Formats: sequence, C-alpha cells, structure tokens
Amino acid sequence: QVQFVELGGGLVQPGGSLRLSCVTSGFTFISYAINWYRQLPQKERELVAAIASFGDNRIYADSVKGRFTISRDNARSTACLQMNNLRPEGTAVCDCGVAHMGGGQGAQVTVYA
Repeated sequence: QVQFVELGGGLVQPGGSLRLSCVTSGFTFISYAINWYRQLPQKERELVAAIASFGDNRIYADSVKGRFTISRDNARSTACLQMNNLRPEGTAVCDCGVAHMGGGQGAQVTVYA
C-alpha cells in the first residue's frame, strides 16, 4: 500500500523557518521524482518544489525560490522541504506526492504575526 505521511507542520512567525518531512512506503522511492505542493487560503493548490530521483535536478515555484529547499534521502524513502523566511500568508496545507500516484493528507503551516 502506497503511503505518504507529512510531518513537521506548525505555527511560526513571519521570517521564521519550518522543516517538513515526507515519509513514504509501499513503492520504490528511488524510482520517482517527489513533489511538494502548497495550498494557501483562497488559492489554487500549487507545485512549490520537485526533486528528481537522485536529487540531481530540483525545481521551485517563483513564489518560493530562494526561500525553500527540497531534499531527499533515498535510503530512508523520505523527502524534506526546508522553508525559510516564511511570509504571513495564513494557514497553508503542504503535501507531498508523486505524479499519477497520489500523495498524503498534508501538514498545516500557519505563519502569523
């Protein structure tokens, strides 16, 4: 059974940092690129970062470029999203997944002043 579990959400002040983890099981992790998505209040869900199988290629949405860093540990079937300099955008739901395979329930990230 394919599973994605996002960990590490919480509350943070503007300018602060959070690190999200995506713990996976049930598929061959090293064979797939991993995506992180975010849905801000009243906004469409967007792809904010993606990392190729061996971590040699990473892409970021313009909205997070320079502030977020995606990484992966193939030995642990885990991907992470380091989020720095967070902006006061309310409560976002961040989830991880693989294209055409699905993803997790998501973790809430609240940036408050």
